[in-house]
Amino acid sequence: MLLLNIDYVPGKEVEPLGLVKGTVVQSKNVGKDFMAGMKTLVGGEITGYTEMLTEARQIATKRMVDEATALGADAVINVRFGSSAVMQGAAEVIAYGTAVKLK
Repeated sequence: MLLLNIDYVPGKEVEPLGLVKGTVVQSKNVGKDFMAGMKTLVGGEITGYTEMLTEARQIATKRMVDEATALGADAVINVRFGSSAVMQGAAEVIAYGTAVKLK
């Protein structure tokens, strides 16, 4: 499965199959959330949250690809990611794009 951030595939005609997406709501455990709060006092990267969002993007991407595969897609083009805070210490991540069949 190809994941492409373009609106077309050079040299190929594409048949759009529709929007595909994958979502996940991810949170950290209480201990790591407490340590992240302490990190805000001194500044710098909060690696626990970076790792959480990286894992969430991977899960959302896999779910998007699975949905595209179920449609018989060869690729997903114009892939985008979005995120939002759902509650303290939890974030929703969505991956979405257009599933296409290459001709």
